[in-house]
Amino acid sequence: AHLERSLRCDMTDIEKLRFLTPETAKQAIEIAGSPCYAYDLDTFKKQATAALAFPNAYGLTVRYAMKSCPNAAILKLFDSMGLHFDCSSIHEVTRCMAAGVPAEKCSLSSQELPQGFEEFVAKGLNINCCSLLQLEKFCAKCPGKELGLRFNPGVGSGGTGKTNVGGPSSSFGIWHEEKGKCAEMVKAAGCKVVRVHTHIGSGSDPAVWRQTTSISISLAEGFPDVHTLNLGGGYKVGRMFNEKGTTLDTDCAVVQEVFTDFAAKDGRKLKLEIEPGTYLSANTGALVCTVHDIVKTGTDQGHTFIKLDSGMTEVLRPSLYGAQHPIIIVPSDPARGAKRASYVVCGHCCESGDLMTPAPGEPETLAERTLCEAAPGDICVVEGSGAYCSAMCTKNYNSFPEAGEVMVAGGKAHLIRRRQRVEDIWANEVALPAGTY
Repeated sequence: AHLERSLRCDMTDIEKLRFLTPETAKQAIEIAGSPCYAYDLDTFKKQATAALAFPNAYGLTVRYAMKSCPNAAILKLFDSMGLHFDCSSIHEVTRCMAAGVPAEKCSLSSQELPQGFEEFVAKGLNINCCSLLQLEKFCAKCPGKELGLRFNPGVGSGGTGKTNVGGPSSSFGIWHEEKGKCAEMVKAAGCKVVRVHTHIGSGSDPAVWRQTTSISISLAEGFPDVHTLNLGGGYKVGRMFNEKGTTLDTDCAVVQEVFTDFAAKDGRKLKLEIEPGTYLSANTGALVCTVHDIVKTGTDQGHTFIKLDSGMTEVLRPSLYGAQHPIIIVPSDPARGAKRASYVVCGHCCESGDLMTPAPGEPETLAERTLCEAAPGDICVVEGSGAYCSAMCTKNYNSFPEAGEVMVAGGKAHLIRRRQRVEDIWANEVALPAGTY
């Protein structure tokens, strides 16, 4: 990829560390190496408590969208707090169960329904069929069983087109106009639809989210056994200091009214399920890395570049979406703490698109950030890296090992995943037979 345009974007203030201190950032590197991910136990608990208080009329199940950050330490924490789990593949179900979570607390909504899924259903796994073919397979393998249906309600809203999972341009879910066909298939197999599921995309516009609640609950009308409506996740989270996120108890209060109105009309008091991922984990994590080098391009159109010992191998979102992450330099010399300079921050991969400071929503456009004056060896903290970073990155590109992870609790960093050994990158490779070359 080529970065053909540049944008200078100076801020009057610079971002600050959220839950880390210079001391815990150093401690994280000491026990997990640089780069590593750091998470905050208290922030996880705070966000989970807020999600459990989501406005509801007749009961609530909060399912953690584990794809956002699936470390076992996090799964065990949320399990202990009474959360359930949203899984996007059978492998995530297996991973969740390996962390001690019972199958009945897991729900699978996947782009592919794998062979052998019926064995997990027998263990208690909840499945939401996401296409007519999936429904056909479920009815054939699990006649008489209960299931959920994930519908595409015809509208969607996402932070970018790449995170929008509703509407006519999305492949996710059964198109809402095919609910009659679904009812016929289920009846023929003696199955019961007990859940209706919709999801309109990460970073959802709260106004569209309210609209889709009414559309989604109307889909339950054709299925008399439905007792639960799952509205997915996608609650907007502000990572940068000037971004506003969704406030669950106010922005989503209208959901409760929609459910009571449905009960008055239909007689059923539906239980609500939500599937937050970003909301629970985004600002609960940070990437802790090191300034490796600083270079300048000496023209009027040039920049001063900070090169990190990290990049898209740990945080892909800026390169993929033009996503914005707070970046904080922790200077090795405190005397530089008040000095400011403008930088383009880039990663360590041999890839021009490995950029940590793109223009908002424009991954191929450079943007400068005003940061604390940096020097090689300084710690760099990329905040807002708890969701879709360790779980969604280009790890092993250029043969960089997978980064370690720590959990900060009581002011101390605890190792929760070791840094990958470089030898493990090629451990599964198999040599060709002798004489093949």
